[in-house]
Amino acid sequence: MIQVAKSAKERIEAIRSAEGYGDDYFVRVWVTSGGCSGLTYQLEFSNELKADDQVFEDNGEKVVTDLRSFIYLCNTTLEFSGGLDGKGFSFNNPNASRTCACGESFSV
Repeated sequence: MIQVAKSAKERIEAIRSAEGYGDDYFVRVWVTSGGCSGLTYQLEFSNELKADDQVFEDNGEKVVTDLRSFIYLCNTTLEFSGGLDGKGFSFNNPNASRTCACGESFSV
């Protein structure tokens, strides 16, 4: 499962409203190679499901990931931190054995 923290839910709702995304849009997350630690997180709004998608709903928000990425994201919580020293969306990933200083890449 991929969880959505209250802070992330509030930000997702704000973006959905500001960008005019309908209720059929969800958050798609996936993992790609790259970054200081070897793997990076990607996030976008989408309304198209793919054949191997894993679909989760938490805190009233739908989160979708592909099967390959789910191996890395299982039990991860999507969070959001705003303000002057906030990072934006971040992933609290218990599978990560190491993260880079900026928190945008990880390794398992």
